[in-house]
Amino acid sequence: MKILNLYISPGHNYYGHFGKPPGENPIIEVGELDCVAGKGIQGDRFFDYKEDYKGQITFFEIETHRKLCEEFAVFDKGPETYRRNVVVEEQDLNELIGQEFEIQGIRFLGTEEAKPCFWMDQAFGEGAERALKGKGGLRARILDDGLLKCGE
Repeated sequence: MKILNLYISPGHNYYGHFGKPPGENPIIEVGELDCVAGKGIQGDRFFDYKEDYKGQITFFEIETHRKLCEEFAVFDKGPETYRRNVVVEEQDLNELIGQEFEIQGIRFLGTEEAKPCFWMDQAFGEGAERALKGKGGLRARILDDGLLKCGE
């Protein structure tokens, strides 16, 4: 698996905004993620959100983004649109649900699909929520402290 992009956001734009307009918190591309076991990513909106939280870190497949861009003829949206933390290439993330895995010496536990929500139709394009079902990414717990960087 190759890591292409890393992102954090200091606040929620969609989570908890049902019935309200989305937030305007930026999604920030960073060179590395400071992963803290059991808590999440330093500087991210879900850091220390609640004990044993299933989504301490999220992953997304670039192949899914490329397919959606082609299917919807959308070429002005990057992979940050989905607000996942780690964009990877050459890894079927659904295979990691319920599995412990290691990247760059840091262990993670894949907990569940990062299910797309209705906001994806607004953020990416009408029909994106439906198209992302089953390919919304991976939510995981962080089992070891460490710095995650782009690359192999």
